Amino acid sequence: MGLIFALIIGVYWTLRPLKDAVFIQLVDKLQLPYAKTVSVLILLPLVMFYTKLLEKTSKEKMLVILPVFYGIMVLCFALLMQVFQSPAEAIAQRSFFFLAATRFLGYFFYVFVESFGSLVVALFWAFSADTTEPTSAKRGFPLVVTLGQIGGIVLPYGVGGLPYRLGHSTDTLSMIILSVLLLGIVPLVYYLLRATPKHLLVSFHGANEKKEERKQEPGFLEGLKLLLGHRYLLGIFAVNFVYEIVVTIFDFNFKIAAGSEYSGVALSNYLSVYGSSVNTVSLICLLLGISNVTRFLGVGVALAAMPVIVGCALAGFLSLNSLAFLFILMVGSKAINYALNGPALKQLYIPTTPDVKFKAQAWIETFGSRTSKQAGSTFNMSLAPLQSAFGDLAGKSHYLLLSGFLCFPLLAFWLIVAIFLGRTFKKAIKENKVVC
Repeated sequence: MGLIFALIIGVYWTLRPLKDAVFIQLVDKLQLPYAKTVSVLILLPLVMFYTKLLEKTSKEKMLVILPVFYGIMVLCFALLMQVFQSPAEAIAQRSFFFLAATRFLGYFFYVFVESFGSLVVALFWAFSADTTEPTSAKRGFPLVVTLGQIGGIVLPYGVGGLPYRLGHSTDTLSMIILSVLLLGIVPLVYYLLRATPKHLLVSFHGANEKKEERKQEPGFLEGLKLLLGHRYLLGIFAVNFVYEIVVTIFDFNFKIAAGSEYSGVALSNYLSVYGSSVNTVSLICLLLGISNVTRFLGVGVALAAMPVIVGCALAGFLSLNSLAFLFILMVGSKAINYALNGPALKQLYIPTTPDVKFKAQAWIETFGSRTSKQAGSTFNMSLAPLQSAFGDLAGKSHYLLLSGFLCFPLLAFWLIVAIFLGRTFKKAIKENKVVC
């Protein structure tokens, strides 16, 4: 499981900076918020199709189908980038139709990578939660995450920055390697299922599980109905939502600053170093025992600590302004979320029914994440006059002031919800019942 997750996270964290670098080169850095909007709209039918597949296909087969699909698609993008990812001065001399196709490709690749982060990562954790008991998860999930961080360190730097170090003008080589790695997930899944004893591939079963399952009706909207019908799931949604809003505001400022200083494969390399740095700090946190917060103090403490940490980061964001500081801020915020908040949130799905694990979780992690990013992007788009005046101190100060007014109340709400989730989870495990 750890090796599979290492490949998934490694490929994702390599595609993620490529997504931003390619979009900035093919489209424009100030259109990043609009790309977030498009991704939310496109992901709606994708999740509908994904939930339909879950009803007709086993989770094991889905863990093979998605890597194969994304592996082939990445290979196709690799070939397209060889044509479209030309130097800026060459693109400017192309025809109108070529420019339109270039911009379309930038948006298409952006949405494609966003869907990978939503569907494949969510599917892996749904499979993990449905084949792991609470005691094993408490001990094993941090190890799986640790191996994932190693993949997220090695691949972004080793693969994402390779074209820059070799003097290439496009990211084609990186994408070809990523395609091969995605297809390499398939034999690992088959080995996992063949080598693991069947009695270990079991999930948590509460005394009231059958009663809860009878309440749940089939259909691609079932995940949404489950989400809206349970405070526990709405709480998980809220935690994802608030975190992503705040970090989207951080991230947009970081990408604007990076895009102003770097371009082309140099930008891909810089953002790949950022991706490796996030996972390096995450791994250090895990090795220093940050996961023991969950293990010894409980899921509730781990969940409640995160809004406090992000609040400190927000205070720094409002006070300092430089690319180097934004780099440190983004690395720290992302790393602690992956090392502490992420594993704790995944454990919240353990005392739930299989439909919640697979269908509701897909809605939460796809639309919870994307809708919250859209909310943060809407905030950025609504302040377009201030964004265009980044060089003006007054404009920047107004932007930061409004960011503070938006984010600090949200962080207080996040803290309250985190406490509720921790208490509900603890009670469910103690009474041997599923929450929903």
